[in-house]
Amino acid sequence: MRVQLFIPCFVDQLYPQTAFNMMKILQKSGCEVKYNTNQTCCGQPAFNAGFWEEARTVGNKFLKDFDNADYIVAPSASCVGFVRNFYDKVLENSSQIDQVRMLSKRIYEFTEFLIDVLKIENIGAVLNVKATYHDSCAALRECKIKDGPRKLLSHVKGLSLVEMNDVETCCGFGGTFAVKFDCISISMADQKITNVLATKANYIISTDLSCLMHLDGYIKGKNLPLKTMHIADVLASGWQ
Repeated sequence: MRVQLFIPCFVDQLYPQTAFNMMKILQKSGCEVKYNTNQTCCGQPAFNAGFWEEARTVGNKFLKDFDNADYIVAPSASCVGFVRNFYDKVLENSSQIDQVRMLSKRIYEFTEFLIDVLKIENIGAVLNVKATYHDSCAALRECKIKDGPRKLLSHVKGLSLVEMNDVETCCGFGGTFAVKFDCISISMADQKITNVLATKANYIISTDLSCLMHLDGYIKGKNLPLKTMHIADVLASGWQ
């Protein structure tokens, strides 16, 4: 099965190891993995900030960069959700609208690709920690991802997964929301971390590094005994 990787901007710049781990897992699962070095952003930051023309330019480039991919897989439900649900708005009244619709059927968040396409639940990972799982808004509401990541984590040997209260509540990041409404954003992070601490977990796992980055900043600012970990890094543990 041929897979083209889409590595979001912040993953490329700040968390490249997560991208490499995702690639290793896909290869271990029998996929032929390709990476187009011409790829850039999906256009979500520009679109959310109101720069729709700039987002359209980026969206057109994205279509060209991934035109020949059988499947497109990314370690970010946020970016996948944007391409899948908003590209018809970004590129409305465009001659490429049919291409956009086909693209939305070929792009997958990493865990949903493992579960829904490859039909794999057990990667053979080993990680001896107590953790709780954070449902990102994009995964839950835009990609309808809920049970898949938990199924994958249930097969990680040594991992004890405990659900937190109000697990579906936003962490407070929301991209530019965290900048424009920083006080509200921090309060939301505080609420989320309070629920995490109540589980006695040592790790927070999620599909989205944007959420984890936001929560990790709060954790470090408060010097709390917590760590964050993307699910691809969890699934790559113990067999590398």
